[in-house]
Amino acid sequence: MDRTKSDQLHTEALSHLVGGVNSPVRAFKSVHGNPIYFEKASGAHVTDVDGNVLVDFVQSWGPLIHGHSHPEIIEAVHEKMLNGTSFGAPHLGEIELAKRVKQRFPHMDKVRFVSSGTEAVMSAVRLARGYTGRDMLVKFEGCYHGHVDSLMVSSGSGLATFGIASSPGIPHDTVATTLICPLDDLEAVEYLFNEHGSEIAAVVIEPLPANNGLLVQRPEFLHGLRTLCDQHGALLIFDEVISGFRFQEGSYGDLCGVTPDLTALGKVIGGGLPVGAYGARSEIMEQLSPLGPVYQAGTLSGNPLAMAAGAKTLDLLSKEAYQHMDRLGALLEERLGAVFEKHGHPMRMVRRESLFWLSPGDGTPAVRADQIPKDAATLYADVHRALLDRGYMLAPSAYEIGFISTSHDESHILGMVEAMDDALSTLEW
Repeated sequence: MDRTKSDQLHTEALSHLVGGVNSPVRAFKSVHGNPIYFEKASGAHVTDVDGNVLVDFVQSWGPLIHGHSHPEIIEAVHEKMLNGTSFGAPHLGEIELAKRVKQRFPHMDKVRFVSSGTEAVMSAVRLARGYTGRDMLVKFEGCYHGHVDSLMVSSGSGLATFGIASSPGIPHDTVATTLICPLDDLEAVEYLFNEHGSEIAAVVIEPLPANNGLLVQRPEFLHGLRTLCDQHGALLIFDEVISGFRFQEGSYGDLCGVTPDLTALGKVIGGGLPVGAYGARSEIMEQLSPLGPVYQAGTLSGNPLAMAAGAKTLDLLSKEAYQHMDRLGALLEERLGAVFEKHGHPMRMVRRESLFWLSPGDGTPAVRADQIPKDAATLYADVHRALLDRGYMLAPSAYEIGFISTSHDESHILGMVEAMDDALSTLEW
């Protein structure tokens, strides 16, 4: 595919933006290319500035569960925009979206909207510390919770992509209160509680880690975290920024039968506009200002455009929508598995309904960050480039996952399978 205009724009962007991008993984460095500049998108397709049309399995990194430019979501936002883009004041849309969130997360008595998943997790952590009067956190290797200073330790996503263990600019004292555990190791968590139980405010985890591969956790492990938190008076925080609203039966916590104290949300909840949220039972949430002493605020929090997009997105998530995405996911899993086996390729697909990951290695899929093969990025880069040349867009990182939307159909799935089959016929590994 000709990408002359994209390359020219990237050269210009390098003069104005750091690395030419506003989020590191977009730089395409781990897949050995230049970023693609997009001009428009509709449904399952994105069109770049060179006129190339790609089937998109990134979907803005997950928020677009109904695909790009869904007409009902566009109409809802347009209608609100005619009356103003932001009030900096209460409005009906906040209440309407809060009601919809609570329907799907019944452990939430109250909700607070913010403008990103990072803000949601950061605020949930502050609230947990304020509520318990404790400072220490437990997090897990490979779980990414946004660029929160205290949680930028042993993270996934862009950090994994670039092989960075932490980030400069974060004071040592800030991370000194963060305790790190491997995923799927309850004994390690128990040890930390035995050593620091009276100081631990919260355990924070992606119950379905999806930013360093799709590391599917055993329900027994999550149940164990719940028990340890209860025994030691700590709060359990689930970061469902990626997994939230992806399952017909409820949250990933619901699927495992585990109820957290606090949940952080993002991505799908905004329908493509910047939205995050966190919620819990009343006694916790009422520690927030203006009712309590824990302060958190945001100028654009709850803005009417984002609330309208989020409400319409959730309204469109019918039983049929979930069934459609799951059917497509099952088809992709079955057919890609056959292609990998046919070519003897050391990759397999890991899936949970509409979320999937091309897991490097042909053994048991990783459930911990240290189980991901060291050559994951190299193996994935060739596959990514080959699929891109054949018209299929996956995330430009071996550690990021793919997303199926309601706008995808069987032809998109079978087309990618065919493209993968053709690609593996030409690649060496």
